[in-house]
Amino acid sequence: MIELVIASRCTGCGDCVSVCPTHVFDLGADNIPLIARQEDCQTCFMCELYCQADALYVGPDHDRAVPVDADEIINSGLLGQYRRDSGWDEWANNTEYTSQFWRMTQIMNGGREVSATRKNKPAA
Repeated sequence: MIELVIASRCTGCGDCVSVCPTHVFDLGADNIPLIARQEDCQTCFMCELYCQADALYVGPDHDRAVPVDADEIINSGLLGQYRRDSGWDEWANNTEYTSQFWRMTQIMNGGREVSATRKNKPAA
């Protein structure tokens, strides 16, 4: 769930507002996004992915808001991690970070094969 907007890092581009499928953000002063409807966040990470300033932190818990300390998040190296691991923007040609996310088709196809095998197996 979206937890933080780090205003000091935000450029006011509005990309996070534009890409959010559930309209979680409102634009505040200086086009800094405000988390207006946190409970509507689907934890899709789209806002974090599109934030080139690494000014957003989406926590992994999608069921409830989890209080986080902004200074701890800033110092943790988590800001921008999703973009890095997904190979977006300046990370597109970086081989140090390899995302397993893009292997989901492979993983899902493997699950389908297991499921088909189980369907065709005689009951014990």
